Amino acid sequence: MTPQNKTLTQTLAVVVVMGSLAWASVPLYDWFCRVTGFGGVTNTAEIGSDTVLNKTIMIRFDASVDSNMEWTFKPVARTMELKIGETGLAFYEAYNPTDRPIAGSASYNVTPYQAGGFFTKIDCFCFEEQFLMPGERVQMPVTFYVDPEIVDDSEGKYIHTITLSYTFYEIDLPEAQAALQLDTPIQRN
Repeated sequence: MTPQNKTLTQTLAVVVVMGSLAWASVPLYDWFCRVTGFGGVTNTAEIGSDTVLNKTIMIRFDASVDSNMEWTFKPVARTMELKIGETGLAFYEAYNPTDRPIAGSASYNVTPYQAGGFFTKIDCFCFEEQFLMPGERVQMPVTFYVDPEIVDDSEGKYIHTITLSYTFYEIDLPEAQAALQLDTPIQRN
């Protein structure tokens, strides 16, 4: 192999490795955040906690929309106090004031970030894309609990308030969903 071919082969290998790392970085970072709770990413579970402590924690609810999203979006209640390990149910309200159907996807996190590994969602509107017809207003539930292990964590035991935040972003309306929704009569609340 000539020196030029060797250099070319090594350069191509570096480009392929760097491209692969760049491609894999987003899913790997997402996996890391979900496993560790880093950056306020929450856990998920099928059922609530087996243990409910006699200690309470305050949950604050926050909502926002991306600057390009035309919905209004807010928590129905701003705060909730519940026992650690107790299953909580909160609602967020979304309203589409436009004359067109809009699809949205919600991103979320909790603060302080150390609480992410202890905040567990059982069910959430954020697990699926949401579709609102013109003038439609909906209340969307989130079911959750705070893992009792938070009281034994070196940082978690000092957390007394957790803020659950959502931001809605507009996404493309799938063609099949758009066609189906345009043919369906609108039920307004």
